[in-house]
Amino acid sequence: MPKRVTAFELMLPARASETPAYRWIYAALRTEILEGRLRRGSRLPSSRDLALQYRLSRGTIVTAFEQLKSEGYIEGTIGSGSYVSEVLPEQLLQVTPARAELPGFRNGGRRAQRNFSEYARRLQLFPPPDLRHSRAFRANVPALDLFPTTLWARIAARRLRTATATLLLGCDPLGYRPLREAIADYLQTSRGVRCSFEQVAIVSGVQEALDLTARLFLNPGDRLCMENPGYVGATRVFEAIGAQVVPAPVDGEGMVLDRRSVRGARLIYVTPGHQFPLGITMSLARRLHLLELAEKSDALIFEDDYDSEYRYSGRPIPALQGLDRAGRVLYAGTFSKTLFPSLRLGFLVVPTDLVPIFQSAKAVTNRHAPLPDQAVLCDFISEGHLGRHLRRMREVYSERLSVLLEGARQRLDGLLEVSSIEAGLQTVGWLGAGIDDEAATRAAAARQVEVIPLSWYDRGRPKRKGLQLGFAASTPNEIRRGVRELALALENARRQSG
Repeated sequence: MPKRVTAFELMLPARASETPAYRWIYAALRTEILEGRLRRGSRLPSSRDLALQYRLSRGTIVTAFEQLKSEGYIEGTIGSGSYVSEVLPEQLLQVTPARAELPGFRNGGRRAQRNFSEYARRLQLFPPPDLRHSRAFRANVPALDLFPTTLWARIAARRLRTATATLLLGCDPLGYRPLREAIADYLQTSRGVRCSFEQVAIVSGVQEALDLTARLFLNPGDRLCMENPGYVGATRVFEAIGAQVVPAPVDGEGMVLDRRSVRGARLIYVTPGHQFPLGITMSLARRLHLLELAEKSDALIFEDDYDSEYRYSGRPIPALQGLDRAGRVLYAGTFSKTLFPSLRLGFLVVPTDLVPIFQSAKAVTNRHAPLPDQAVLCDFISEGHLGRHLRRMREVYSERLSVLLEGARQRLDGLLEVSSIEAGLQTVGWLGAGIDDEAATRAAAARQVEVIPLSWYDRGRPKRKGLQLGFAASTPNEIRRGVRELALALENARRQSG
């Protein structure tokens, strides 16, 4: 691991007039080390830089450094730099750093009152997944070990070598125009989306798209409809705004809505390509009915198309947005599932008349997504790499889904009925009678198997207990191991509940 370098100027406490300069530098640096602000192994500024900063002679700084070195606080040689010692003197380990006293506050005084907004009071943490270990059956994650990192690095290096001032300066709030054009072409060709590049906004992912939409179209108390069970991340956004979430059940054709349930709703959130978390693909009849209800109730539809690029059976089904003739659908997608989660780039396609308001909202929030990342992604798409990667991963994921289904038939009969899905990175398994989903999740975790209880996604009491299982991020051998261990875990959970 490389040494940490203190490349910034050190802000040392003021020097008392009666204190010798070398003694002041020595004591100040010693305090910085003791209280952890200068970490072990970090490099100190050079004696020349410190001398210039504090208008002292270099000899004064060298004298202070030599004293610190003789006591074991720092190490190093002239010409190679000085570093905070990795192993500090033993007596320092017993020292309790003095608590810093902030201006205007007395130590031990009453904590300042925090006057949060109503929005802040409604916020709930939406924690990111733990990606440190790759094991069955982690959901919502692609096969990161198969991503072409060398190719991506080559494209990024080429972009940076030829970077212009424009690339380093910034771009339109809606994003880098060539990337927006590439995404519009891709969506029209592969997803049946009807749009021009002007309608495409580059966002950090679906989560930002949800937040922007909620802020622009929902006020506290407004009604919105969403699937139940449904995506918790969307629920967190809508509840933070103060909206009234109206849950709609899901059956074998997708979201179930009628005129009464959408009456007064400002927004309808839906995942028609691969319903989250059940994996159902919404039927064409149900899609047309949803569009009709939205028009009659004057509601917008937020279509979250988070992973339906990966389709394994049946004819390709175009996006709901492609059927919209009234400009009511906002269509969102992300590259977190197709490429890798840390990329933090996605897109939101908005009706033409809403482009100016989304442009203004982006301008006053994050200004725009990082332009170098957008440029690299643009090249990755335009040069055909995204299409090739999707085709390859579709074959890989189809094989992994088949391994999971075959293993479930052999080992999970009577314990878990795993659904065969048409698209996506995860599926669901319905638990046998007498098995609680949260107890099953704990028993699986004890055997290094990761599943998610469907009750976590349900607003209310679920009619049937089940588990969400991812298959995309696990190798066939890991899936087989996971099935064996999950069978033992479910047997144990059934015995305990009995």
